[in-house]
Amino acid sequence: MRAGLGAARRSAREMNSIRVRVLLTLLGMLAVVALVMGALTYRNVLAETESLFDYQLRQMALSLRDQGEIAPEQASTLNDEQLDVVVQIWTVDGRIIYPPRLRSDLPSRARLGFADVAVGAKTWRTFSVATGDRVIQVAQPLQIRTQLAADAALRSVVPLFLIAPALALVLWWLAARALAPLQRVTDGVKQRDEQSLQPLPTAGLPVEVAPLVGALNGLLQRLGDTLGAQRAFVADAAHELRSPLTALKLQLQLLQRAPDDAARGEATLALAAGIERAARLVEQLLSLARAEPGAAATAPHTMIGLVDVARAAVAETQAFAAARGTGIAIDGDAPVIVQGDAAALTVMVRNLVDNAVRYAPPGSHVDVKVWSDGGVPTLQVDDAGPGIAAADRERVFDRFYRHAAGGESGSGLGLAIVRGIAAQHGAGVTLDVSPLGGLRVVVRFAE
Repeated sequence: MRAGLGAARRSAREMNSIRVRVLLTLLGMLAVVALVMGALTYRNVLAETESLFDYQLRQMALSLRDQGEIAPEQASTLNDEQLDVVVQIWTVDGRIIYPPRLRSDLPSRARLGFADVAVGAKTWRTFSVATGDRVIQVAQPLQIRTQLAADAALRSVVPLFLIAPALALVLWWLAARALAPLQRVTDGVKQRDEQSLQPLPTAGLPVEVAPLVGALNGLLQRLGDTLGAQRAFVADAAHELRSPLTALKLQLQLLQRAPDDAARGEATLALAAGIERAARLVEQLLSLARAEPGAAATAPHTMIGLVDVARAAVAETQAFAAARGTGIAIDGDAPVIVQGDAAALTVMVRNLVDNAVRYAPPGSHVDVKVWSDGGVPTLQVDDAGPGIAAADRERVFDRFYRHAAGGESGSGLGLAIVRGIAAQHGAGVTLDVSPLGGLRVVVRFAE
C-alpha cells in the first residue's frame, strides 16, 4: 500500500516537473506538425500521382491516334494481361475493331477526354480521343491507380515518421540542457543549511533564472543576518542573566545564614531588590526580542492617539518617579494620530520615561511632549540628567551597552528597545542636548 502511494506521489511530482511539461508540449507540437505535414504530403503526392497517371493515359491515346494503326507486335504487347492499361478502338459508327475479343468488364462506349466509367463493380479511368475514322480509348482500373498513388504517397511520408523519434530524443536533450541551470540552483540550495548560507553562484545563468537566484541570495543574506542577530542576542542574554542569577543565589545563601532577625531582614530586602532587577532585565529582554527586525508582529497596527500612549506610559512609571521625588509633565492635548501597536508603543515611551527618571537627579522633573511637526507625529522626552556625549549617542543604541553616567545601574537595553520598536513603526530616533541640562530624545513618525 505504501509503495503504491509512494509511486503515485513520484508520478505526481514528475507530471508537475517543468522538464516534463516542456517536453510534453514540444512532443505534442511535434506530433501535430508531423501529422499535418504527413497529411499534406500524402494529399499532394496522391494528387501529383493521379495527374501523372492521367498524363500517361493521354500520351498513350495520342500516340495511337498519330500512329494510324496498331502493328501486330504492338497489339500483342497491349494484350498482355499483366498490363494494367487497356486500349479499345471503335469506328466512328460505334463498331469495335480492337481488341479482337471484347471483355465484358471493359467500358462499352467512349467519352471524349477524361472520364470515370463504372462497369459492374469496377470503375475505370478513361481518356478517349477521336480521329477521322475511329475513336481510341485508353482505360485504367481506378482501384489500381488509387493503390499505386497511395503507395507512392506513403513512401514519401514514411521518412518523416522515422525522423520524428530522433527529433523527440533531440528535444529531450535540449530540454534537459536548457533546464540544467535550474538543477544547479536546486542542488546548491539543497547543500545549504543554517550553518552555510553563502550566496549561490550567479555566473553563466540565463536571464530568466538570474532574478530567481538573486532573490534567493537576498533571502539567504537576510536569513543569515537574522540568525546571526539571534545567536548574538542569545549569547548576550545568557551573559547578562548569569550575573543577576548568581547574585540572587548569593543573596539567598546570605538569607539562609543570617544569624538574627536584623540580618535576615536586610538580606530579604537585598534579595527582593535583586529579584526586581532580574525581573526587569527579563522583561526588557522579552521586549527587545519582540522589537528585533523580522520579529512577527504581536498585534495588528491600528490608528492610535500618541498622547494617550504617552499618558499610559507615564502612569506606569509614576510610582518609580514618586519614589525618587521626580515630577513628570505631559504637554500634548491636541490629538496626534499614528498607526501602530499600542502595547509596543507604550513599552517604547515607558523605556524613554524610565531612563529619564532613572538618570535625572532626585527631585528634578521630566518633560514629555507630543505634537505634530508639520504633519509629522513627534514625541519628545527631556530630562535634567548628565546627558550623553555626542561621541556616544550612536553606541547607546547597541544592546547591553551601559553608559557610565549618573551612577545608575542598568541593563543597557532601554534605548535598543526604543529604536527597535520605532523602526517597526517607521519612526526615527535622535538624541540631543535638552534645555533642562540633560538628554533630549525625539521620536519622529512617518507622515
